[in-house]
Amino acid sequence: MAKQKNADDEATPGRIKQIRMVAGLVHKANPRALPIVIGSGLGVLVVLVVVGLLTGLGGFLIPLGVLLGILVAVFLFGRFAQTAQYSAIEGQPGAAAAVLQSMRGNWTVTPAIAANRNMDVVHRAVGRPGVVLVGEGSPNRVGGLLAAEKKRVARVAFDVPIFDFQVGEGQGQIPLKQLQRKIMKLPRDLKGTQVADLNFRLKALPPSLQAPKGPMPTRGRQPKMPRPR
Repeated sequence: MAKQKNADDEATPGRIKQIRMVAGLVHKANPRALPIVIGSGLGVLVVLVVVGLLTGLGGFLIPLGVLLGILVAVFLFGRFAQTAQYSAIEGQPGAAAAVLQSMRGNWTVTPAIAANRNMDVVHRAVGRPGVVLVGEGSPNRVGGLLAAEKKRVARVAFDVPIFDFQVGEGQGQIPLKQLQRKIMKLPRDLKGTQVADLNFRLKALPPSLQAPKGPMPTRGRQPKMPRPR
């Protein structure tokens, strides 16, 4: 018990530092967010305190007001923090993968299972809804990547639903901040054993060919290898 208490005491400064960092990120994204969070929590507390004093139920409503005020403040702070996080990573390569990896539930996320030289990528998430493919990049190019990956996955995902989404602000694409909500609304038709079997079959797939990193070579001849001594 003493060791557990010491570990909790050591972790407390880290949590406080993390909350400060998140609060700074929220304030940078929306300067009015923190006043709204604090004002909402205090507003709930004040209303219940006044009602408790007027009705003679202060002994019950005042503690309830403290609890509800804290819950409202924490809820709003979490929403603003999530919005700030999306704003910070939006437009960056791999932003969709970061959203997939932060989803609640038993998901197996594999980032960048397919890509091209133009930095268009496709990520894969496997869960109870089935296989979810998420592409980010130009809608004129990433559509082909998604179609090819969907065909490749269908070879081993027999009778398993395969969903594909494109992240972006273009026509037919989903904004990054709505991606997690869209996926969480998918029907959950698979059981845990089916998901595990699906992951096992997907691991047996050969890796898809990806474009090499850096600029593509312009000369057709291969460089000569040095002769062994």
